[in-house]
Amino acid sequence: MENTVKVTAAEVNKLRQATGAGMMDCKKALVEAGGDFDKAIEVLRKKGQKVAEKRADRDSSEGAAIAKINADNTSGVAIVLGCETDFVGKNENFVALANDLADIALNHDTKEAFLAADFGGMTVAEKLVEQTGVIGEKLDITAFEKLEAPYVGQYVHINKIAALVGLSSKVDNAETLVKDVAMQVASMGATSLSYKDFDPAYVASETEARIAVIEKDNIELGRLGKTLKNVPSYISMAQLTPEVIAEAEEAAKAELKAEGKPEQIWDRILPGKMERFISDNTTLDQEQCLLDQKFIKDEKKTVADYVASYGDVAVTGFKRATVG
Repeated sequence: MENTVKVTAAEVNKLRQATGAGMMDCKKALVEAGGDFDKAIEVLRKKGQKVAEKRADRDSSEGAAIAKINADNTSGVAIVLGCETDFVGKNENFVALANDLADIALNHDTKEAFLAADFGGMTVAEKLVEQTGVIGEKLDITAFEKLEAPYVGQYVHINKIAALVGLSSKVDNAETLVKDVAMQVASMGATSLSYKDFDPAYVASETEARIAVIEKDNIELGRLGKTLKNVPSYISMAQLTPEVIAEAEEAAKAELKAEGKPEQIWDRILPGKMERFISDNTTLDQEQCLLDQKFIKDEKKTVADYVASYGDVAVTGFKRATVG
């Protein structure tokens, strides 16, 4: 027997606004539910579950990265709502959903608590399943990062990278400082704040690996008669103990003596030589430590130099969430 349930355009529109589903899907759900609004939502949710099960093994490597900061700038969250295609990831409604989810995420400390939080009468996890049915692609929270500090700021790059940075205090023009450093985090992808955070075993293995690569490259460069690359003895300040620095300074002095430089001018030359020695032997720090990286807006400065220009303030931490 043909289903004779009639639904109005207003009812369809109400369901569409509540779920984000298409007009035809909403109409079919309402008809199937006998015109009952709550049952229609359940119909759409079950559809989402079926779609989610079929697409469970799909790769949700596209999507939108969003960052949110609370009213007093003491807490921030960065999430990535993942989907399957860049086309969906750039969709206005999809980005709006990601923003709504980030607003909820801001009030939770863990991804698990966030997924269990309420979203219009269902959990966030259930909302993702529902929207999987609406959109037709696997949806997932592929990144969840939370940061708390006396002052927190954020930067989002075209909804692909979201970065959070925490400061030790709110100094004058803190908004500019924290945004610039967050932009650095988004752009350069640091893994730690300082070389002091490195595990010694990691530094040792990384040193060995990098030296091996350079030595291999030098074999080919030598064969071609080209200038060989410098093979560093160290790659991090974590390795440059006072003894190592003292030894390097003595070697620099010996070099100056061999060059016939008058001893009375050594004090003017030594600082530059030692600066180059440290630069040549801290490549890991420059790549991975936020404070030791060259500042993207002025490569004559490190990020640490830039932060210091704002006075008595320090970067206490950072987080980065990326699509893909």
